[in-house]
Amino acid sequence: GSIPKLKPAMMADAVGTTVGALLGTSTTTTYAESTAGIAEGGRSGLTAAVVSGLFIVALFFAPFFLLVPGIATAGVLVIVGFDAVKKIRFDDMTEAFPAFVTIIMMPLTYSIAEGIVLGLLTYVLLKLFAGKYRELNLTMYILSILCILKYVFV
Repeated sequence: GSIPKLKPAMMADAVGTTVGALLGTSTTTTYAESTAGIAEGGRSGLTAAVVSGLFIVALFFAPFFLLVPGIATAGVLVIVGFDAVKKIRFDDMTEAFPAFVTIIMMPLTYSIAEGIVLGLLTYVLLKLFAGKYRELNLTMYILSILCILKYVFV
């Protein structure tokens, strides 16, 4: 129910996301790295410090990493995603189908962000059409409208 020291953790994640965005990284990368560190037992902040140091080192090697085509890393991403798939509620189609759309659209669009956006839109639309609109909060409605506007005007 209650997470100790949540505010400093969220602030660290927000700062990491902002700095990462300024350096050209996807904001979902910061979240994924943070979650992976916590899942492996990193609680003191040393994990985050080591990862941030390694990211700084990786900046200098980025031109070499770009030599590896994106398709070469797709298999690894699928393997990493298996753990998340186990947590999907397959008994509720308004939960399972948006997860499927998210999973399938990431490799098809070559974009994690596009996959998340399309999954979010599918999730909201299915909840609305299934009459489960009470399960959605105001943030979901606002994000959906903004995502639709992104596709309309871009």
